[in-house]
Amino acid sequence: MSVQESIRKLDSQGVPGREIARLLDVSRASVAKYSGREDFSPAPPAPLARPGGSVLAGFDDIIEAWLGEDERRNRKQRHTAKRVFDRLVDEHGYTATYSPVQRFVKKWRALNRGGGEGFTELVWPAGTVQVDFGQAEAIIAGIRQVLHIFVVTFPFSNMRFVQGYRGETSECVAHGLRTVFEHIGAVPRHMVFDNATGIGNRVGTRVTETKLFAAFKLHYRSESRYCNPYSGHEKGNVENAVGFLRRNFMVPEPEAATLAGLNKVLMARCDALAGTTHYRKGLPLGELFTQDVAASLELPGVGFEAVRYESRKADKTGNLLVDGNTYAAGPAFHGRMLTVGLGHDVVQILDEHSEPVRTFPRVFGRQAETIFDPASLVPLLVAKPGAWSHSPLRALVTDPVRDWLDKAPATDRRRLLNAVDAASGSAGFDAAMQAADTLIQRGDTPDMAMLGMLARRLSNGTEPAATNVDLSVYDTFTTVNTVTGEVA
Repeated sequence: MSVQESIRKLDSQGVPGREIARLLDVSRASVAKYSGREDFSPAPPAPLARPGGSVLAGFDDIIEAWLGEDERRNRKQRHTAKRVFDRLVDEHGYTATYSPVQRFVKKWRALNRGGGEGFTELVWPAGTVQVDFGQAEAIIAGIRQVLHIFVVTFPFSNMRFVQGYRGETSECVAHGLRTVFEHIGAVPRHMVFDNATGIGNRVGTRVTETKLFAAFKLHYRSESRYCNPYSGHEKGNVENAVGFLRRNFMVPEPEAATLAGLNKVLMARCDALAGTTHYRKGLPLGELFTQDVAASLELPGVGFEAVRYESRKADKTGNLLVDGNTYAAGPAFHGRMLTVGLGHDVVQILDEHSEPVRTFPRVFGRQAETIFDPASLVPLLVAKPGAWSHSPLRALVTDPVRDWLDKAPATDRRRLLNAVDAASGSAGFDAAMQAADTLIQRGDTPDMAMLGMLARRLSNGTEPAATNVDLSVYDTFTTVNTVTGEVA
C-alpha cells in the first residue's frame, strides 16, 4: 500500500510516469495501473477458478440429472460427491480424479439451494424441558460398561441434569423424569422429545405414545411434543448438553460401586452448574433457573411408579420370555399364567393373585443364559435328585458342596437339598449354602436341624469366625508319672 500511495502522491504533483518509475524502482505499467485507477473501495474476494473442470466435459449433464432427481428422495438416500464419482467410474467410464467431481457437486448445490433451507433460531419459554439419550462408558463395581445417559435440559436457563441407565425404555424415561422432577421440586409444563425416544414417536401429524408414558403425563399434568424425524436441531439445547455432559462428567470414565451411587454423584455435579454464567444472557444459570421452576407445575403428592405390567405364560420348566430374555419363575409355576412387572432396573414376577414370586435385576440386550433365582430350583431337585448333575445350580455352589452332592447317593443328596431348601426360607439361599459348606468342611453330617440353625446364625451375623484353637494351654493341667509314663 505504501508504494501505491507514493505513486498516487507523485502523480498528483504532476511528476511524469517515467520519472515516478525511476524514483520508486517500479515498472511503468505499475505506475500507469495505480495512477489511473479511480476506485479503491474494498471488494469481496473473488473465488479463484481451479483448473481441471474440463475433465468433466460430457459428464456434467449426467451429474446434474442425478442431483436433480435427489430432490424427490429421502434426505438420507441422496447422492454424495463420492457416490457420484463411483457411479461415473462404474457406469460411464470416467477416468479422472475425484476432486473435480467434488467441486462440481459442491458448486451445484450452492447454486440450487432453496430459500427455505437451513435452521431458524428457536425461543424457549421458561418451564420447558428437552429430553434425549446419549451413551457413555463408566466403570460400575469394577466392570466397564456402556451406559445410556438420560439428559434433561431447560433451554431458558441452560440448566442440565443427567442420570445413567442400562437401557432406553419408557420405564427408564419415566423414572429419570420423576427423579429430576423430585430433585428440583417442580414439574415442567412442556416436554420436547426426540422422535426415536422409547416413549413415543410422530409420523406426520400423528403421535403414538406408550401406555406407560401416557399415564405418566396424566399423573404429572405435563404436555409432550415430538420433533420431526431427522430434525435434531428442533431440540438443539439437549443435543449440545449430551456432548457437554459426556465430555465434562464422563472423562475419564467415572467409577462407582453401584449405578445408583454414580447417579447421585452426577446429580450433584449438575447442581454445581448453577454457579456458571449463561453463555448469552450473562446471568448465573441458577438465577435463570428460578424462573424455570416458577413457571412449572407443582409436584403431586404421590410419585409415579414406572412399572409396565404384562401377562406371560410359563413354559413347562417355569420359564418366561421377556424382551428376548428368559427369566425363571421356578418349576412349580410351569404352565401357569403369570404377570411380569417391568421396572427400569428390575423384573418382578407375580402369580395369579398378584403376589410377588421372584424379583430379578433387569437385563438389557440379549443374554443366552436363563436368569434365575438359585433358591427356586432347590425344591425340584429335592423331588428329583437325579437331575442334580445337569442342573444350572451345580455351577453356583462351592466346591466342597458340589463334590459332596456329586458323590452322595440319591437319599443323602435329597436330605441335604431339603435342608438347604428349608433354611433358605428363613435365612436366605446364600446363608444356607454357606452353612452347608461349613458343615461339610468340618466333617459333620449336614442334617436339617444343624444346617438351619447355622444358616440363621450366619444370616444374623452371630456365628463367630472359625479360628485355629491352641490346645497347648491344657498342658498345664496334666502331669506325667516319671516311673510309669502315664498321664495323670
